[in-house]
Amino acid sequence: MSRWMKRDDVMRGATYDTRWDELVEAGENVHGEADLIQSLLPIGVESPIVMDAGCGTGRVAIELAGRGVDVVGVDVDPQMLEQAKAKAPHLEWILDDLTHIGQDRSFDIIALPGNVMIFVEHDAEAAVVANLAAHLTEGGLLVAGFVLEPEGLTVDGYDRCCEEAGLSLVDRWATWDKQPFDGDDYAVSVHRR
Repeated sequence: MSRWMKRDDVMRGATYDTRWDELVEAGENVHGEADLIQSLLPIGVESPIVMDAGCGTGRVAIELAGRGVDVVGVDVDPQMLEQAKAKAPHLEWILDDLTHIGQDRSFDIIALPGNVMIFVEHDAEAAVVANLAAHLTEGGLLVAGFVLEPEGLTVDGYDRCCEEAGLSLVDRWATWDKQPFDGDDYAVSVHRR
């Protein structure tokens, strides 16, 4: 079970979406993750496909699909996934745990926006990265943004997980809009298979 599912202090489903709706109403851009993911799509690939791993209520996946990107959402939380399905029933939504999803296809980009890695059990982080890496095309990208916590996953620890899974660091930023990373408490990392 993920650390997310063990928490009872988190908003789920439609309640979770309220936060994003309020940011949109305030004029905020809530699609920075989709902007970056779209900018990383491989050129020359006829129909690149993206997995939104830990998709929650589908905010990023739905935005990418609206831009014409072929996207699949995967999440362990049935309430969050039901909300995603209600908003975009035409997209493919998969209820599964990231440590063992068994898709019989490869993805050009697997994205983990929304702090997914901090909700993974500490002893399962390497398994999640290895499983996702196994679902990347050759040259495919794993893109993850998450808060760096003193007692949690660090960039060094995450890089070790990626290296063990056969991935190499391509770039790292402090934000989804590519602000330089200088050891801040949030990192967006791009690793290539």
